[in-house]
Amino acid sequence: MIHRFLPGKCGTAALLTAIGMVTLDREWKSGIVWPEPPVIEPAQGTAPPSDAVVLFDGRDMSAWQGGEHWEVRDGYAVSRETSISTKQPFGDCQLHIEFATPAEVHGSGQGRGNSGVYMMGLYELQILDSYDNKTYFDGQCGAIYKQQPPIVNACRKPGEWQSYDILFEAPRFNDDGSVAQPAYVTALQNGALVQNHLAIQGETAYDKPPQYAKHPAKLPISLQYHGNPVRFRNIWLRENIRPVVGKAPGDP
Repeated sequence: MIHRFLPGKCGTAALLTAIGMVTLDREWKSGIVWPEPPVIEPAQGTAPPSDAVVLFDGRDMSAWQGGEHWEVRDGYAVSRETSISTKQPFGDCQLHIEFATPAEVHGSGQGRGNSGVYMMGLYELQILDSYDNKTYFDGQCGAIYKQQPPIVNACRKPGEWQSYDILFEAPRFNDDGSVAQPAYVTALQNGALVQNHLAIQGETAYDKPPQYAKHPAKLPISLQYHGNPVRFRNIWLRENIRPVVGKAPGDP
C-alpha cells in the first residue's frame, strides 16, 4: 500500500520533524573511542607547520652533512661540489622541498638541471629541468628514477621555483631480510599529483635493477649534486603521519 502525505497547515513541518527523528534514531556509530588528534599550526606562506622539523630555512645548512660545501645566499642554497645528507635519520614522513633548475639552460636530457631527492638515501624522486627537454620518461622530473615516470609533466620554466610535497612510507623487513612491505611514495609537484601511492621496487640505482636490502627503519635523506647548480629553499619535514588509533568496543 502506498501512503500519501497531504500536508495541511503545519503538516510539512511535522513531516520533516518526523523524518529527522527517524534519521537520528537510525544514526550509525562505530563505537570506537578515538583520542583527540593533535592540534598544530598549519603552514602559512613559507612558515612550516608547527610540528615540522626544519631542514633549511634560508639561513644555513647546519642540518646537513656536507652542507658547508653548498653556497647559501638570498634565502636559498645552491648545490655545489658534493651531494649532502641530513644529519638526522628519518623513516615515514611528509617532506616539503622547493627547488629551481638554472635559468640559463646548458645541455640537454639528463645534463640539464639534474639533481634528486633520495628518501632514506636510497629511493630517488628525480629533479630535472624537464620543461621542453626530452629524456627517458622514467628519468624525467617527477619520476621515481628508473622505475616509474610521473603521471604528468608538471614542470615550470627553467629558473622558476617549483615544489615537491612527498608522502613517504619506509619499507618494512622481516627478520630474515625479506620484504614485509615495500616503500610507498605519493608526490605532488607544483600542486599536481605525479606519483600516487606507488610501491617502490627497491633501490633506484643507475647501473643495476631495483632490489631491496634490509636496512634500519630510519636513514638520512639526501639531495644529489649532479654537476648542475640547482637551487633549494624552504625544506621541512613532518614525522607524525601515521593514522590516529582508537579503541574498539571490547578492547582492553
